[in-house]
Amino acid sequence: MNVSQSREFEGIVAESLAGLRAGFVDAIPRLITALLFAVAAYAGIRVALSLARSALDRIYADDLVADLFAAVAGVFMWFGAALALLKILGMGDIAASLGTATGFVALGVSYALSDMIADTVAGVYLLRDPDFEPGDVVVAADETGVVREIDLRKTRLEIDGGDTLVLGNSLVEERWAKKGRAESPPAAGSESAAGDSGSSPTGDAGATDGSGVTDG
Repeated sequence: MNVSQSREFEGIVAESLAGLRAGFVDAIPRLITALLFAVAAYAGIRVALSLARSALDRIYADDLVADLFAAVAGVFMWFGAALALLKILGMGDIAASLGTATGFVALGVSYALSDMIADTVAGVYLLRDPDFEPGDVVVAADETGVVREIDLRKTRLEIDGGDTLVLGNSLVEERWAKKGRAESPPAAGSESAAGDSGSSPTGDAGATDGSGVTDG
């Protein structure tokens, strides 16, 4: 009985090894294809991101905006390449499940960050708007102030009294009006020069006494 059990065990091991060997042989073409796809995807994504970043740099002067769009594009490209790689390896069901789960997660994250996304999108429009620049006097959120700084999420206005009002870009983009440019205060040197020029003619012309007669 021990001999029969030993032979049965050896048969199971041999059958398992044969199945593994056959599976490995069948998997070699897929592994080679997956390796070639990974190399091509890596090179293609890097080139695509480089071209996209160059285009964004020409469109947007702010590096933060270009970095944001390049990062979002990179996430989508790498994720799509990963799903395609799983499908090539014969894991299409896993790729489909992963894609569905990621879609639900992205939906939840976008809902939770809806305010931040709205501020960011509005910030892109404000940064590109030639009528909304630092130094402009604008009315936003029932407040009048001078635009001092614009970033992707917030806009900072200097209001009366020198206080800084920080507003979300979505609130500003919803409704704002431009009143003009802030007047730059005169430089100290120009004031002193104006004072000197104003006193020189008086000194040259001489002093006037109470009778209206000019000396000299």
